Amino acid sequence: MSDRRAPWIARTPLSRRAVLRGGLAGLAVSVALPPLEAMYGLGDARADGIDDGFFGLFYWANGTPWHAGHGAEQGQAGHPDLWTPAEVGPGYRPSELLTPLAAHRITAITGLEPHTAVPPMPPGQGDGHMRGFMVAMTGDRIRPEGFDHGSHSLTALRPTLDQYVARHPQWYTNPPLFRSLEVGVSRARFHDYGHWNAISYNGTYSTNLPEMSPRALFDRLFVRDADRSESDRRLVVLDAVMEDAAAIRAKLGARDRQRLDAHLTHVRELQRRVEAADPVCAVPPAPGDGGDLVARSRAMGSLLGVAVDCGLTRVFSLMLTAPATTHVFGDLGVPDGMHKTCHDGHWQRVRAITAHQMQAFAAFLDGFDRARVDGSTLLDRGLIYATTEYGEGWHHSVKELPVLLAGRCGGALNDGVHVRQPGGNLSRAQLTALRALGLDLPSFGWSGGQTAEVLPGLLT
Repeated sequence: MSDRRAPWIARTPLSRRAVLRGGLAGLAVSVALPPLEAMYGLGDARADGIDDGFFGLFYWANGTPWHAGHGAEQGQAGHPDLWTPAEVGPGYRPSELLTPLAAHRITAITGLEPHTAVPPMPPGQGDGHMRGFMVAMTGDRIRPEGFDHGSHSLTALRPTLDQYVARHPQWYTNPPLFRSLEVGVSRARFHDYGHWNAISYNGTYSTNLPEMSPRALFDRLFVRDADRSESDRRLVVLDAVMEDAAAIRAKLGARDRQRLDAHLTHVRELQRRVEAADPVCAVPPAPGDGGDLVARSRAMGSLLGVAVDCGLTRVFSLMLTAPATTHVFGDLGVPDGMHKTCHDGHWQRVRAITAHQMQAFAAFLDGFDRARVDGSTLLDRGLIYATTEYGEGWHHSVKELPVLLAGRCGGALNDGVHVRQPGGNLSRAQLTALRALGLDLPSFGWSGGQTAEVLPGLLT
């Protein structure tokens, strides 16, 4: 009897955990596969992009240079506002500090601040380094139990935005290999515990330490079960699995073969780039010495961009600099760590550091804003939410806490818009982003910061 099954029905479904396997210098290695129609059954619409969006959280430390919007004392210093664009609405002209991001059509949200309560006991919960961070990243205040201002000990009441999305029941239909990825760039730390060295919280006292090495991230994403010694890193991993790739390729349909070929090309190119960038991406001998934030951010963006495009994850966070960072921007002529530089009132130095951190953000976004085969970019599909712990680092003011959005969420979000709401509720930006991702939330925020209102002009 002839086989009358439709050609789009997979005869032998491929496991969504399938990998390419091979041997390399006596070691068993494997390379991750992208999502293929054969993993779902050919013709399944999900393989064509229902689970196509992504969410990224980008964090930089110590806010922006201070100005009158941050408070009376900051205003008396007489410095201009170099962050807030002069115009509101779509098509705004970027301010001086946002100019490095102009090519990525960033949406700038200015004027917002935390609206959560600040309990009097235990004292010190209004400190911007701590309160501002928790509201910016979780929508809630610090957990009062266990808080100690003197030792800077604190924890969260709930997950940070990245983990909120990664664990939301409406987000993943079929979780990928990595439910979320957490990475970082600068190794400088104010403290080596809590949110001072990790910006991603699963919940109370549960942080996700970031991967700081582009090389290690590459191995984690694309190589399985290989020895991580330096000599083995120099071997061409893909050559070891090409026989398995050829066998799997012969069983795939035309579109799956194109996806597989594109994936292997991406992995080989990333391997080449990471190997070539080893001197740039090497860990500096001391915090802030010798590291180039822009180059390392570009490397991390390239890796995460391919990871998202290949379906290895749909959620990530990147900590450019840790809260209250002590990173020394020596290449900018700054002799001290940024935290001390802020408190010493070196406004011009903070201006240069902020511009440099925005250049690093732009380099990171390059990995998501390159054209794909269909002419779109990854930023057309998803959203990267960027923020910091407060408005400025001289006196830790949480007024004018900046939020930047990159991406269009499959057309659900307008890009290139400036929204300004002086004194507005920071949770409105968070709710706007979460609804753009397709999460059906009636409200967001807690402890006095709850809101059911989104920001105007952003959701399509």
